[in-house]
Amino acid sequence: MPTKARTGSTGRAGHLAVRSARAAGTVLLAAWALAGCGVPDTGPAASGAPAEGARTTDTAHWMRVYFVAPNGTWPVARPAPAGAGPQTALDELLAGPTRAERDRGLATALPSGTHRVRAVAAGAGTVDLFLPWLVPELDRAAVNQLVCTAAAAPGVPGGKQLADVLVRVHESGFTGEPWTVMCDETGAAVPTGAPRRTH
Repeated sequence: MPTKARTGSTGRAGHLAVRSARAAGTVLLAAWALAGCGVPDTGPAASGAPAEGARTTDTAHWMRVYFVAPNGTWPVARPAPAGAGPQTALDELLAGPTRAERDRGLATALPSGTHRVRAVAAGAGTVDLFLPWLVPELDRAAVNQLVCTAAAAPGVPGGKQLADVLVRVHESGFTGEPWTVMCDETGAAVPTGAPRRTH
C-alpha cells in the first residue's frame, strides 16, 4: 500500500534546503552575469577611456542637409554651431557631400560652380529662400534638396514639424510672388495644399 509523504520536521528541513540552494544559485548566476558584462559584484567601476562619438539624441546641436541618393533625396546630419540658422544649413548644402558621404553613394543635383543662396527665417514656421536661378533651370532633385534643407534648418521659429514649415522660394529676376512650398515626408518639395505623400 502506498504511504503518504511525511510533512513533519524532516520535510520542512528538506524544503528549506531546496529554497536555500535556489537562492544560492540565483546569486551565483547574477555574479556570473555581472562578471561577463565587465561589472564587478561590488558595483560599477571605471574601465578604460570613455566612449567617443556624436550624441545623436540632442537634435538641438545637429542639422539636416539633403543630398541625392539612388532612391531619392536623403538627409545627413551635420554639426550645428551655436546660433546656426537657415543660412548655415544652406551653406553646408552648397559645399556638397563629404568624401565619406560620397563613398556612401550620396551626391548633389545642384549646379556646379560658386553660387550664393540666401535663406532667412521669416517668421513662425516660415523660411524665405533666395535663389540665383529660376526654378525651371534646376533639376527637380536640386529643388528638393534646397527646399527640404531650408525647411529642416535650425533657427526657424515656431517649433513646427518639418512637413509644416513653409518655404517661400524667390527666383532670380522674377518679380512676382514667391513660390510657396513645403517639404513632405519623402523629402520632396510640394506646393502648399497639395496632397501629402507618405511613401
